[in-house]
Amino acid sequence: MYAGKLIFSQVMEHLPLHIFHQCVGRYQGDFKVKDFSCLDHYLCLTFAQLTYRESLRDIEACLRAQKSKLYHMGIRSSVSRNNLANANKVRDWRIYADLAHSLIQIARRLYAKDSFGLELENTVYALDATTIDLCLSMFPWANFRRNKGAIKLHTLLDLRGNIPTFIQISDGKLHDVNILDVLPLEAGAFYIMDRGYLDFKRLFMISQANAFFVTRAKSNFKFRRVYSHQTDRQAGMICDQSIMLTGFYSVKNYPEKLRRVKYYDAENDKTLVFLTNNFTLPAKTIADLYRCRWQVELFFKWIKQNLRIKTFYGTSENAVKVQIWTAVSAYLLVAIMKKRLKIKASLYTILQVLSVTIFEKMPILQAVEEAEYITEKGANCKQMFLFK
Repeated sequence: MYAGKLIFSQVMEHLPLHIFHQCVGRYQGDFKVKDFSCLDHYLCLTFAQLTYRESLRDIEACLRAQKSKLYHMGIRSSVSRNNLANANKVRDWRIYADLAHSLIQIARRLYAKDSFGLELENTVYALDATTIDLCLSMFPWANFRRNKGAIKLHTLLDLRGNIPTFIQISDGKLHDVNILDVLPLEAGAFYIMDRGYLDFKRLFMISQANAFFVTRAKSNFKFRRVYSHQTDRQAGMICDQSIMLTGFYSVKNYPEKLRRVKYYDAENDKTLVFLTNNFTLPAKTIADLYRCRWQVELFFKWIKQNLRIKTFYGTSENAVKVQIWTAVSAYLLVAIMKKRLKIKASLYTILQVLSVTIFEKMPILQAVEEAEYITEKGANCKQMFLFK
């Protein structure tokens, strides 16, 4: 019989508690708190994410049904809807945001050598945003349209391991391109974006930071050809050109040369035009890089299906941000655990298994792997036999 920790506790072993307590202290999260600490709050919300709880009542009912196991889960206080609701409202969401950023650094180191489909030494990021619809009468702070509320989740995804490295939550009115003003830039990295981010002044800032971008061109942008490079038409490359912008404002915003790559996608019967400031990679690699941008779309679809970020446990802005950042950290914890334990199963499979075994006392590898997992008896066992 396995006498170890609960599945939930084994997942939480990958949470760096010293960093969590630093985040709590930074924003005085436990100041004058006598009951239901920030750690209790975080553990309850992570439990809700891993087990797909729909409401505060749902969380309370499930945890109270397993009251004898709460101490072994790390929860030291009684769980009630009032405690959860109040914590969602008043606990600073930046505590959980800073924790998520710390987990991002851990996850990126673990996935640094993973391949994303292209043999490229540079770090490759995909940038995009997704809209989460909200009821304007319940979330009056989430301005979007006249009769509709929403928030936007701007995400910069490291394609090695699909780890979100930058997340910004804004109201639905903020245009996607504005996020480039606060985006952290890394020299030598590639930033893959759709044409919603086509702003030559901001793209020139990326170029000045010695980073590279790949984006789609709009049909009406004006330019003149400087030089045409050889292309492989059998691979779908129609043209590969060095160009200069000729628009009155665009030439002021981006005074240097750009590379224009025109590609025919036979599979979807589409002709695509890409713009980049990289002149060394083959034209086909530029087209393949943009194809990898689809990973960020799949990431948004995945987290909306497998994490609780579409329905919320509170209506205040703080409560919504707390829940989103907790969801992100839960995703990262599972990704870190998968890499450290060398679990072959997908993140989807791991989350599905965790949702039904979270209170079990069994090795986590036994739960998520198909093969038989046997707990070996210690060689130095001193248990005496009554009968021989």
